[in-house]
Amino acid sequence: MEKDLHRIKVLRLAIAAELVLCLIALAGILCGRDRITGTGMDGSHEWVLEAAKEGYIKWVDFNVSYTALKEAYELDVSTYGKEVHLDWVELLAYLGARYGGEFDSHEKSIRKDLESLAGKLTEEKLTMAELTKDMEYYSYYEEAYRAVLGGLVGEYEVEKTMEDGSKQWSRVYGLKAYSPIAKGFYYEHYDDFGTSRNYGYKRQHLGHDMMGQIGTPIIAIESGYVEALGWNQYGGWRIGIRSLDKKRYYYYAHLRQNYPYAEGLEEGSMVTAGDVIGYMGHTGYSTKENVNNIEVTHLHWGLELIFDESQKDSNNEIWINVYPLTRFLAGHKSSVEKIEGTREWKRTEQIRDPALNSQ
Repeated sequence: MEKDLHRIKVLRLAIAAELVLCLIALAGILCGRDRITGTGMDGSHEWVLEAAKEGYIKWVDFNVSYTALKEAYELDVSTYGKEVHLDWVELLAYLGARYGGEFDSHEKSIRKDLESLAGKLTEEKLTMAELTKDMEYYSYYEEAYRAVLGGLVGEYEVEKTMEDGSKQWSRVYGLKAYSPIAKGFYYEHYDDFGTSRNYGYKRQHLGHDMMGQIGTPIIAIESGYVEALGWNQYGGWRIGIRSLDKKRYYYYAHLRQNYPYAEGLEEGSMVTAGDVIGYMGHTGYSTKENVNNIEVTHLHWGLELIFDESQKDSNNEIWINVYPLTRFLAGHKSSVEKIEGTREWKRTEQIRDPALNSQ
């Protein structure tokens, strides 16, 4: 019965998604759009089944809650180096398949469910393959969630200052991604994904806004390379950074007028997670460059998933709700200091990301 109800829900969502896609396509034809900001629609498991024919995922609803992210991450880190190392993406995918992707309605049981799953894997010595053999959508959730989270946790080296003032590199395991706002800088935010936007044409808000002060240092969430840099009438001065595995495209918009970017940043630049890449402002909503037409100073950041390059600049872009991810990343902020005599800020704690070494 539960599986039948789930299929009915999926079918309804698929029908709704088709209708939204048609409307978006029509809006794109009538009004035009800037490809860097993307479009969007509600997805469903029907997209998974259709994607199997084409060999790649066509839609992701990322509804993993902050609680689930935090609990799964802690299990991953606490078991690193032990006989059974729990992979937080696999844990979340298991819950995703069990919950039908809806975590909020299971918020009270997430911790208990994860502890039970961890016990089966570590104490009963069952494998994830054994536990998920009858889960129809587990492989989809594992691939989808790994596309979102795959580069955020792992081994890296961090430079630490010793008591005598010398510097020493230490290898650590854990979160190597950072909050997009530097440590010590105030901001406000709320879950605003999918709200209406009217400039240019009516569309959904496909990112997350973090309100703060002009000049607040903006941080590279993950290591990668600058794929886009410059003016966009919707996003103002903006930066697009592609993850090293090419699965994630990070979009940072409405950067500061006159001095939006960190010195030396340009298309093709490689950045390390935690680097200062730009500064908060309120540029945008203008075809003329360097105009402050956004009323509230804020960073808009978005995350696009890319399973096939044909999705990158199309009417089928996959933008996900990053509000719970923003809350999760708030626990790891990059410390910065002002460079005397300039408008620049720089990070104070350096890291070495092994992923960059393979580039």
